[in-house]
Amino acid sequence: MDFNKLYPLTATQILALFKQNTITVEYYARSLLHRIYERDSVVKAWIHLDPELVLSQARALDKIPQDERGPLHGVGIAIKDVMNTKDMPTQFGSPLYKGNHSGFDSSTVSILRQAGALIFGKTTTSEFTITSFGPDTTNPHDPNRTPGGSSAGSAAAVADFQVPLSFGTQTGGSIIRPAFFTGIFAMKPTYNAISPEGQKTCTATIDSSGFFARSMEDLQLLADVFTLKDDSPLEEVPLKEARVALMKTPVWPQGGPGTIATMEKAANILRSRGVKVEGVSFPPEYGDVDALKRMHSVVANSDAQEAFLREYRMDKTKLAPEIRHLVENRCNYTRKERVQATDKYASMRTIFDDIAAKYSAIITPSVVDEAPLGLGDFGSAAFNWIWTGLHMPVVHIPAFAGDHGMPVGISVVAGRFCDQHLLMISKVLGEPLMAEGGWNLEPVYSVLSTMKLGPSFDMNSSL
Repeated sequence: MDFNKLYPLTATQILALFKQNTITVEYYARSLLHRIYERDSVVKAWIHLDPELVLSQARALDKIPQDERGPLHGVGIAIKDVMNTKDMPTQFGSPLYKGNHSGFDSSTVSILRQAGALIFGKTTTSEFTITSFGPDTTNPHDPNRTPGGSSAGSAAAVADFQVPLSFGTQTGGSIIRPAFFTGIFAMKPTYNAISPEGQKTCTATIDSSGFFARSMEDLQLLADVFTLKDDSPLEEVPLKEARVALMKTPVWPQGGPGTIATMEKAANILRSRGVKVEGVSFPPEYGDVDALKRMHSVVANSDAQEAFLREYRMDKTKLAPEIRHLVENRCNYTRKERVQATDKYASMRTIFDDIAAKYSAIITPSVVDEAPLGLGDFGSAAFNWIWTGLHMPVVHIPAFAGDHGMPVGISVVAGRFCDQHLLMISKVLGEPLMAEGGWNLEPVYSVLSTMKLGPSFDMNSSL
């Protein structure tokens, strides 16, 4: 098979070729490495990538008999550099951990390896995922625009067809926002549905792991590997029987032209296909956006105060001012406020689960607007943090294009631990939206890289 036709394939498509013994994992890995070679100097998605290690892993996977292969056999996957990896450095985007080798895999990475994944490398992140700036990773569709963050490299690598899958984490909007800005699918599962063991967390009561892909089928693939299960048997919902709550949220006044138009287009497309779309407001007791923001800030900052105490004591001069200020509690949040905010969030979760249970899904904005110009700011997480704090699963659908030709999309939300239902209904709703929305993800071509791929990487090898 043509070398250059492999890297654009989704994980589901490449797995089909492996099952047919059409190609080897090594041949596939070389195709991805070649794509990275072409584009790395523009996109800059990787903080660590060792081509020799990639090819060594690929050869080992090629030796596994077909009947012993895992569900992700040979699929290239990128890992956000806050998850420990036994054979690669884990530096958390921080100078404090420059060159750090933990020597062990996080739970996420271990599960991926056991499923046969080809762990490609570590992707860029802001410092400990906290700062809203940091890596010089660019948006693959316009290098003058941010890819979003903090999972900047994970989103950019998938959007640029350098790998089909990647993992990230989210405290506010660090999965959904970069998926929106780069025009790919993403899922933030229910809180703690994927174990955070072996990775750096900022807020123990909010942080979630999640993943990026270029198709709904690939999101489903990863959800199944991590055994995301619902209590009730999954019931298919035909499009014309779907009932959707359109929730603009109290943050709606911050929405830009792209997001306002997208929500209207999405509602119109779904209504034209027979979907019942109903505008639903937040319960009035939770309609004060400033009170909600303070609640989230109290919980997140209080957790972070403890999460970074070790690093503060190690050498606070190597920490960004924002992180030092968290440990020092510059906001002067009290323990009483923390208890009150934590309890309020807990009470809200039940209420929003009950709202979600009345509908096939909730549709809500993903981000304020198209990716902003410049790399100094990841953009706002205004539309994300409330769903993260509510622990609800979210899928981003990249269906539309904004006025500047950049991707825009919507979030689909379900109740806690209804992850499989969310994937099913997102696929049902996503098909007409993707068909009519106007966004088409295609590779950008350029040969500008200076990345060194190592002595065993022959650009002309056909294996």
